[in-house]
Amino acid sequence: MNSPDVIVIGGGTGGYSTALRAAALGLDVVLVERDKVGGTCLHRGCIPSKAMLHAAELVDGIAEARERWGVKATLDAVDWPALVATRDDIVSRNHRGVEAHLAHAGVRVVRGSARLTGPRSVRVAGVDGEPGVDDLSARRGLVLATGSRPRTLPGLAPDGRRVVTSDDALFAPGLPASVLVLGGGAIGVEYASFHRSLGADVTLVEAADRIVPLEDADVSRHLTRGLKKRGIDVRAGARLLDAEVLDDGIRARVRTARGETLTVEAERLLVAVGRAPVTDGLDVAAAGLTTDERGFVVPADWDRLETAVPGVHVVGDLLPPPSLGLAHASFAEGLLVAETLAGVPSAPVDYAAVPRVTYSSPQTAAVGLSEAEARARGHEVEVDSMPLTAVAKGMVHGQGGMVKVVAEAGGGRVLGVHLVGPHVSEMIAESQLIVGWDAEPSDVARHVHPHPTLSEAVGEVFLTLAGRGLHQQ
Repeated sequence: MNSPDVIVIGGGTGGYSTALRAAALGLDVVLVERDKVGGTCLHRGCIPSKAMLHAAELVDGIAEARERWGVKATLDAVDWPALVATRDDIVSRNHRGVEAHLAHAGVRVVRGSARLTGPRSVRVAGVDGEPGVDDLSARRGLVLATGSRPRTLPGLAPDGRRVVTSDDALFAPGLPASVLVLGGGAIGVEYASFHRSLGADVTLVEAADRIVPLEDADVSRHLTRGLKKRGIDVRAGARLLDAEVLDDGIRARVRTARGETLTVEAERLLVAVGRAPVTDGLDVAAAGLTTDERGFVVPADWDRLETAVPGVHVVGDLLPPPSLGLAHASFAEGLLVAETLAGVPSAPVDYAAVPRVTYSSPQTAAVGLSEAEARARGHEVEVDSMPLTAVAKGMVHGQGGMVKVVAEAGGGRVLGVHLVGPHVSEMIAESQLIVGWDAEPSDVARHVHPHPTLSEAVGEVFLTLAGRGLHQQ
């Protein structure tokens, strides 16, 4: 019982996917988790936030119906407890589903905090009355999947009420009338969008010269335009100077891109300045491991996600770039590591072909290289873009947005696809295949996109790049 084939530490997306796949391949698996299986994504991140963003989309739809379509609809109020209850029910059902999958697969789940005692050995201190395990030893491999936590700022300790992180923003009491969001990455933008939909005055501050700075510059430009159109005060190239917690909110001073000092008063300050890997209490040194200066555990072999200690693998948010810190990337990493431990051939994770999505309004979705990245890597590129309002369905939605494709010059491979607009999170899968399979514009152009749809704009751009432009010359 104490010598399984595989020990997985951490039950988030990377950990439980490793456990499920390893068990399906006939390995005996123990999964150690000190909280609830499902991790940050299920309980504090992806799932509850997208549930809330869907509710926000419904609120936006009422306003659009009234103001744009002549449907005389009004919003009486947002029943916050009812909204929260629906969100929590969705999370709970998903949690029970993960637990059932693990039980059906025969994965033994141990509740407790793990501490490494050797390259493949673990001691588990039980939590919430659970007994724990003094000595676990893995015959084939140990997988570290302990995840990450929100980064905080010096002097701004989160209190769950006035100063909150992305992990607890959705669980803070009630709806604030105003919010200052620090951080213009995907998480910060999503929370800014959510609060604005539900009526809050929102200021979004990003230190880089543009929001979602890891995405293509045109994505940032179109997203900024869409957020400002909704009334969000977007301040890129700005830095927080200081903040004071008051009885009824916060007061912050922000240095703007022009060098001016802006005072912002809001009911809530939401800190979304990134996430840090979690290894505290794990004692990685006992297994012969080290972390880099940022706290990541760096693989010695990225094709197997194996560390310098044979048989010790890493998945999820413990990995540094090029891993993406995204749940769906963690699923792929878990599959790779499980198959590696089972001796089954498995292709390395192609991070360039992993989609990236921001679920704001408007949404963004991208896969592959930005135009700047492609040029920096020495590619001669050909670029084409098209506004979504150039197709009929884009006019129907009326939210703007665009499609942009970056390809090698002369009809070569598609290097990147970048989308902004309504529902583009559901459109990016096609482009994932295009980039992942090294397709050329002519390969895509021979396939017919349905009319009228938003995806029609994707087809139009590829027709143009293939020299067959229809509505776009």
